[in-house]
Amino acid sequence: MPKFSVIISVYNKASHIRETIESVLDQTINDYEIIIVNDASTDHSDTIITSYISNTIKYIHLPENLGAGGARNKGIEQATGTYIALLDGDDLWKPNYLEEISLLIKKFPKHRVFATKLLRESKNNIDVCQYSVDFLNKEKHLDLNFFESSYKKCILHSSSTTLHKDVFSKVGLYDASIKSGQDTDLWIRVGLHYKVAFSTEALVTYRYAAHSLYKSINSIKDRLDLNKFLKEEKSNPAVKKYIDLNRYSLILRARLWGEKHLTKKHLELLDKNNLNRRQKWLLSLPTSMLKMAFKTQGGLEKLGVRLSSF
Repeated sequence: MPKFSVIISVYNKASHIRETIESVLDQTINDYEIIIVNDASTDHSDTIITSYISNTIKYIHLPENLGAGGARNKGIEQATGTYIALLDGDDLWKPNYLEEISLLIKKFPKHRVFATKLLRESKNNIDVCQYSVDFLNKEKHLDLNFFESSYKKCILHSSSTTLHKDVFSKVGLYDASIKSGQDTDLWIRVGLHYKVAFSTEALVTYRYAAHSLYKSINSIKDRLDLNKFLKEEKSNPAVKKYIDLNRYSLILRARLWGEKHLTKKHLELLDKNNLNRRQKWLLSLPTSMLKMAFKTQGGLEKLGVRLSSF
């Protein structure tokens, strides 16, 4: 039985999947199996993946597209390792990623959730993600509360997170019915039960994609329903703030897409005290000015707006 089951989900990633697989094969430790789930890709991803099939690399080719959550679930269900290491089909691990996760496991033996800092690739450069965590104490390995540490950027990502297989028995698998935001839904459920053993070493690169499902969705009806966590946010201020930051992001998008009823619905649940000054200002703008700001600045992120992970 391997220590790690590396689950690589792929949908039309022919231009990147070879580098992704190689980044796993280049790991400094080899106590792992690789399970590649091809989510009914329509490009030539299949040809590239099949050239790697071996005793340690399993291949699941889905006949119909299930979405990222559904595809990952298929891989998790076939995993035999003690720990599930997630990786998207276009992202990259540095050679010592699994070694670093192993160090976290040894240092925090009672933990079940492990992650490292993330590098985010944009069209023109690569930046280290900034989190709402104080790294000034120079400690490399941290014991973190998920919600308190994710106000600026989520500390968990689908390519930088490794979970003990027991976590899925506790919180369930991905909700495959969610078109966008299935990661956030899982992380919230995980954060409600587990703390995160976190490495401040940036060992994973989240690669730039000019086109993605995230960018093609134009209704918040297709995104995570945050109201499913109303009970939890009422009793936990940290959960409430994290949910409100994601709710704020939904409100902006609902306004941009003309979904007035959904805008009102989420505004009624939003505590604006959980937003910073810039977020409150953007929320107060007339829709016409918000659209203009979005277009002229090339996106809300260029305005320095905190966008949710979905």
